[in-house]
Amino acid sequence: MNKKISLFALAAALVAVPVLAAPGGADGKAVQTRADAQARATQMFAKMDANKDGKLDATDRAAQRAERQAKQFASLDADGNGSISKAEWDQHGADRAAKRAERGEKRATGEAGEGKRHGMRGGHRKRGGHHGMMMGKADANGDKAISQAEFQTAALARFDAADANKDGQVTPEERQAQRGAWRAKRGAAPAAPANQ
Repeated sequence: MNKKISLFALAAALVAVPVLAAPGGADGKAVQTRADAQARATQMFAKMDANKDGKLDATDRAAQRAERQAKQFASLDADGNGSISKAEWDQHGADRAAKRAERGEKRATGEAGEGKRHGMRGGHRKRGGHHGMMMGKADANGDKAISQAEFQTAALARFDAADANKDGQVTPEERQAQRGAWRAKRGAAPAAPANQ
């Protein structure tokens, strides 16, 4: 069951990104074409297929997790000696506290929109739900792996769903409307519009 949940999370992350990410940056102000979405999907698939076997599955998810853990360890091991000392651990804690305080100050002064993460936080690890639905859509043949063709098809279907006026482009307003629709389906309150 755990492998299945991890595969759901992998599929959701990979299929959602091509539509929600604006070309040329994460500002969300750019218009995205269907060709942009297809190119982004190809790029994301190549990046996420860790073992380059042409499919996304639990093996890729494990490789990504190991890579993240190695990077996190390296960031904590300031002197590079292969172990984390109490001083390094304490410094890590102090750095995190300083970042939290900075974010709190930005929120208090109304600058919270800058550097804000756009994505689901918290509920994205729930079993089934949105991710399970996305996995079902992406894994067309039910083999518990997502091929590049399946990935492309799902990414373009998400693009088409966001392209409300069917002009072959997704505007920032259409992206915002799509996010609002997803939040409504999940029963969450819509986020405040981004400052433009």
